[in-house]
Amino acid sequence: MISNEKMRTLFKTDKPVIGMVHLMPLPGTPNYKGSLQQIIDFACHEAETLQAGGVDGLQVENQFDRPYLKPADIGYETVAYMTMITTLVSQIIHIPYGVHVMMNGIEQAIAVAHSTNAKWIRVYELANAYISNSGLIEAAGPKALRYRSMLGADDIMLWGDFHVKHGSHFIVNDRPVEELAHDVQSCGAAALILTGTSTGKAPAVEDAKFIKQVSSLPLLIGSGFNSANASAFLPYIDGIIVGSALKKDGILENPTDLDRVTAMMDLIKNQRS
Repeated sequence: MISNEKMRTLFKTDKPVIGMVHLMPLPGTPNYKGSLQQIIDFACHEAETLQAGGVDGLQVENQFDRPYLKPADIGYETVAYMTMITTLVSQIIHIPYGVHVMMNGIEQAIAVAHSTNAKWIRVYELANAYISNSGLIEAAGPKALRYRSMLGADDIMLWGDFHVKHGSHFIVNDRPVEELAHDVQSCGAAALILTGTSTGKAPAVEDAKFIKQVSSLPLLIGSGFNSANASAFLPYIDGIIVGSALKKDGILENPTDLDRVTAMMDLIKNQRS
């Protein structure tokens, strides 16, 4: 388990802001455009822009490898390309970074993270199950913990989503929130991630407040955070993963906007103080 003190040690601040490096479609996916160098150049430019704007960490994600495969079907090529790109990104930044392999590719992400010295991976479904647009996504934690142990990679943190976006959950109505939080924690989560219903959609502030009361794990907001709702969320969260709000015009598919990053970080720094 990671404590808030360990989070501060890693990011050298309270309430770290983690910017998203959303990769262009990778080779082997339907929307790949045929230029690996363009993918590399774009990822490195996004990382440089986020770092220049003052974010505290980065997360590399194959956001545009749509439609997403279920975990068992994610190909070797995805691991290879994400490892290469993450390595190149790591060589031009000096802040912590993590990895997220869609859809719920936790073992693939552990392999990428372990080979690139990434500090964490994001996991949509550590415990329980939900229906996504890729089909049934089941608990990845039990196998992932064994895989991580086999690699000797126990230092890689698993950040587990809580009621992950883009899905319908089987157990929402018949178990209390504190039990669901315990499920995620028992599957090895070092932190919880709270999201809204889809990318760019914010969760309810009341949900963040309640989860913070019933769980001892650090709580991050994983979607929908922006300048307008920052002051409402910050008292109840321990970190922010942000993508859309830092893109040009706030649109997910656009490149990162340095002015938006700088403005967001100025706001967060003022709130911290």
